[in-house]
Amino acid sequence: MASVLNSALSLNFSNFKRKRVRTQYPVSPLSLSLSRRRATIRAAETDANEAKPQAPGKALAGGGGSSINQLLGIKGAAQETNKWKIRLQLTKPVTWPPLVWGVVCGAAASGNFNWTLEDVAKSVVCMLMSGPFLTGYTQTINDYYDREIDAINEPYRPIPSGAISENEVITQFWLLLLGGLGLGGFLDVWAGHDFPIIFYLALGGSLVSYIYSAPPLKLKQNGWIGNFALGVSYISLPWWAGQALFGTLTLDIIVLTLLYSMAGLGIAIVNDFKSIEGDRALGLQSLPVAFGAETAKWICVGAIDITQISVVGKRATLSCAWFAGDCFGNKPLIPLTTESPSARFCKPPRTFRRFHQRSRACGLVNEHWEGLLNSRVGKKERQ
Repeated sequence: MASVLNSALSLNFSNFKRKRVRTQYPVSPLSLSLSRRRATIRAAETDANEAKPQAPGKALAGGGGSSINQLLGIKGAAQETNKWKIRLQLTKPVTWPPLVWGVVCGAAASGNFNWTLEDVAKSVVCMLMSGPFLTGYTQTINDYYDREIDAINEPYRPIPSGAISENEVITQFWLLLLGGLGLGGFLDVWAGHDFPIIFYLALGGSLVSYIYSAPPLKLKQNGWIGNFALGVSYISLPWWAGQALFGTLTLDIIVLTLLYSMAGLGIAIVNDFKSIEGDRALGLQSLPVAFGAETAKWICVGAIDITQISVVGKRATLSCAWFAGDCFGNKPLIPLTTESPSARFCKPPRTFRRFHQRSRACGLVNEHWEGLLNSRVGKKERQ
């Protein structure tokens, strides 16, 4: 009897253990499954965050950027809240030097610039008109009308990022325009011009800037016309202003500087490569969009090099071939080109000296050719 009771008790105890174990199974796999799920979801979220591409502007803003780039108005700028720094950024000071340089070259080529306080002051005012005011106007109005493209290509720029309001931008480009035109008229009065040529050059350049950026014409919609207009603005117009301020602006100089602006067309193409995506989305036919980046690259260098080589050839036909070798630096042919029709610099020793003075003022004859030029001038004088 005792054995029967022991067997029954052991059987019940065994059944009780089985029941306890069985009651634990539904809970344990569920919690394990949930914890695995959470781990999987967290891992997936981490991977997604790491793999998620960032917009260029957001990446730059998040990584901080350069305060120098911000002041110069170039890519990689730090995000700024100071409105005066933002206003300066919109004018893109990095684009002023070519215009300032053009004024210097035009003044030097006039043959009437002297290192007096008055002439230096005139040239500085002309540089302010061409650079900070009218180039600043051009860049600001271009950013205003490019705000939709910049929202795609460069969303960190001041206007699409909301760092400055559209009304503030409109006020800025009007003040820059009126300031530039005012300086042009002031220079005409100072130079004693009967006809306000510098004012009209400033007005014409401002009109080109407007129709380059603004609808309905929006010259930049066509890569050829838009880039040539940009080349004229950067090469010809400041040259004309500098020459008209100190001398006479003649038709041959106008024509030859316009031809030289073909090199500016090539230079302008460089700026189009960074905007391919936005230009294509909004239907702008920049040359990289129209022909593809590879072909546009060759159009770019071809326009620059063919212009340079053509002027070398032109110079060689004027019995001044020994100047032609020094033609492969940065824009070295402008002073040679604008004086080529009359070949005034290939005559007597005195004019050689004048050419040397003008070329040095433009920074376009290096030390090697200065030495060669001086030796030739000395030989001619001794003869």
